[in-house]
Amino acid sequence: MTPNSKGVEILSIGTELLLGNIVNTNAQWISEQLSQIGLYHFRQSTVGDNNDRIIKVIQEISTRSNLLITTGGLGPTPDDLTTEAIAKSFNESLFERSHLWDEIKQKMSNSNLQKNSSSLRKQCYFPKNAQIINNPRGTAPGMIWEPIKGFTILTFPGVPSEMKAMWEETAFKFITNKFSDGYSFFSNTLKFSGIGESSVAEKINDLLNLKNPTVAPYANLGEVKIRITAKAKSEVEANNLIKPVKEKLKKEFPKFIFGENHDTLPSVLIKELEKRNETIVFAESCTGGLLSSSMTSISGSSKVFKGSIISYSNSVKISLLNIQEDHLKKYGAVSKEVAKSMAINVREKLKSDWSIAISGIAGPNGGCKEKPVGLVYISIAGPNHQITNIKKIFSSTRNRVEIQRLSVNVCLNSLRLILLSNSN
Repeated sequence: MTPNSKGVEILSIGTELLLGNIVNTNAQWISEQLSQIGLYHFRQSTVGDNNDRIIKVIQEISTRSNLLITTGGLGPTPDDLTTEAIAKSFNESLFERSHLWDEIKQKMSNSNLQKNSSSLRKQCYFPKNAQIINNPRGTAPGMIWEPIKGFTILTFPGVPSEMKAMWEETAFKFITNKFSDGYSFFSNTLKFSGIGESSVAEKINDLLNLKNPTVAPYANLGEVKIRITAKAKSEVEANNLIKPVKEKLKKEFPKFIFGENHDTLPSVLIKELEKRNETIVFAESCTGGLLSSSMTSISGSSKVFKGSIISYSNSVKISLLNIQEDHLKKYGAVSKEVAKSMAINVREKLKSDWSIAISGIAGPNGGCKEKPVGLVYISIAGPNHQITNIKKIFSSTRNRVEIQRLSVNVCLNSLRLILLSNSN
């Protein structure tokens, strides 16, 4: 498909998608597949189970795109309207494919077949010239159909496992042969922590104007990503295009880039601690175990993560972490002094090389003028009596979950920077 062609669109069909009852993972997955074969994907649409609206949107898409990929609406129930609506969009009739009924009967048990035979048979009707896409995991086939010259439609069920199996068995080869120009998209994503998206974008303004590879920043909570995407005929060719951009970014942001692609702060820390043959423990208050959970979500974390004490109440801070009661009265649970004692004591108690302690006010209640919602104290204790104390005040616009997640990011990124400085 050349740059001058009209491109590809994805149409997701189902009222449950519009209501938010189901997350549209199909469109995301198909988008990734299209990128891998270098196809221009310009638009995604979602429409409910309404015949007139489906017809209208399909007719609109046929005027602006070469290829339409639909998901959903191929089942046996009355609200499964996709194939019928597509045929009506081009004033075509549906015809039964008898061999499909034979296949459905083989897939169904006798009891289910007798109960649902009339509705199941609906899945056997297609436009006259449509090519059938076999469904190896379900009863609803899809189709490949060119109703008008220069416009092709591929239909898939909404069930992700069925859609993916059909794509891999039939659709991928068809789309590649008919529409791909031999180029594919290859991406490399660099991940940043401790810096905002706007600050990154300001420093790489010249890179954002590149045509091939393209450079795009985007942000998640507490993290910025820079995606470098090259269009090339091979991965080696793409890497040669991506490499100089990647090297420039690493030179510009040596401390802020923590990983690439599927790396996370926990996975990067686990690798580094394992390399050093060192262990870590936590003492958590305001994060309530979220810091520990972030580590144990990574396979192999047991090699470095020994455990934690979730000391949410002052009584647990006193009984399990040996925090002095007069410290709690004098400074308060949310203080540098208490966080420091938590870090030192949990490291000694659980016999670890490193420890991180955190105490704060996640809100929405509990704050005051001196200690507002969003105030967090973090202390990191390490070998040779090394102590690092960090104070953060997150914006009052942040909710409780965001403050907790951002606090975890600061904990992990702060330790990453300490380890980085120790290795230099």
